Amino acid sequence: MELAALSPAELADRLTALRGEYDRLKARGLRLDLTRGKPSAAQLELSRPLLELPIADDHTAQDGTDCRNYGGLQGLPELRAAFAGPLQVPAEQLVAFGNSSLELMYECVVDAVLFGVPGSAAPWPRSGGTAMLCPVPGYDRHFALCEKLGIDMITVPMTDTGPDMDEVERLAADERVKGIWCVPKYSNPTGVTFSDETVRRLAAMETAAPDFRIFWDNAYAVHGMAEADEPLADVLSLCAERGHPDRAFVFGSTSKITTAGSGVAFFGSSPANVDWLLGHFAKRTIGPDKLNQLRHARFLPDAPAVRAHMARHAEVLRPKFELLHTVLEKRLGGTGVASWTRPRGGYFVSLDVPDGCATRVVRLAADAGIALTPAGAPFPYGKDPRDRTLRLAPSYPTLEQLHEAASGLALCIELAAVERLAAG
Repeated sequence: MELAALSPAELADRLTALRGEYDRLKARGLRLDLTRGKPSAAQLELSRPLLELPIADDHTAQDGTDCRNYGGLQGLPELRAAFAGPLQVPAEQLVAFGNSSLELMYECVVDAVLFGVPGSAAPWPRSGGTAMLCPVPGYDRHFALCEKLGIDMITVPMTDTGPDMDEVERLAADERVKGIWCVPKYSNPTGVTFSDETVRRLAAMETAAPDFRIFWDNAYAVHGMAEADEPLADVLSLCAERGHPDRAFVFGSTSKITTAGSGVAFFGSSPANVDWLLGHFAKRTIGPDKLNQLRHARFLPDAPAVRAHMARHAEVLRPKFELLHTVLEKRLGGTGVASWTRPRGGYFVSLDVPDGCATRVVRLAADAGIALTPAGAPFPYGKDPRDRTLRLAPSYPTLEQLHEAASGLALCIELAAVERLAAG
């Protein structure tokens, strides 16, 4: 039943009942966490064989490189070949580096701010200020990076096909706008995969800044949960075809494929951009951890092996996303106070509550022992102008813990909504 249709007396009765239920929830002393999209222990166990590979006596890469030694700034060729297909980057234009794609994104932005990128007339801030387009809801760490470096953030609404391209194209006419953040497949947190038309428009659009960059954070390139994976257009090829070969910076990692804290991160782009990044790397490092890369290359020797491994991840994740939907639907379906996404891959669910209620829901949940990502996290500066969007991460808890957390969350959402309705 639509809660907004209840009479004042019915709302008062419902509020009393919900407060009693909430007091009982608090008394249970729960300690549950839906904050970050971490792989569960069961998922990490899928990569146990990687840690047991006998590389002590066989530490030579396919090209003869002794992986114990210095060098190899671009990363092992066999590992780059294995991930070239999943990341849609030619192996010779792919860099395999440390364990964090976020570190590579930070490196690229810092180098752009300090030195500019290929096509820049000057370092980014010297050309009249710097701004980035930020589709929302989006990834909080992208926004934190910009805030740290003093880059202005301009929000763009996300749609079912990616960022609102009419708005993106309008804003890109400002020469201060140097780039756009994109999580193009199973986006964080909405789960949207960019349509072919969206990718084509990003590749082809006119920009006032000649050094405009698409920060293509393809974190969930192989993280589908349905039988049929959602296709994603090849942004590098499209940029080259449209006369903007240097426009896209592609990022990826094995963080949610193998071991989250000790995987391998990737950067892919045009030859000019790869040379630019490696030139900066050469001033601060002698090379990446090639022994870790060798382990990964032997554990996941080609793209089919990567996809087979990710199918096992999907078997662990799929029941959790289905359970979250089932619990929310049972409690909140038809009430008119919540809507949420049903992603076919990735790690997150985006949930909307009535305007002005997200902060209250987070506080109620925290007081009941259920940790949520702060309200506003999917927006620049942590400020959701409508205070309505929550990001849920169902991957880490067990199914039993997730059921408890989702049930408690649903109660908190209904309580916050009825409080608001009863207050008029």
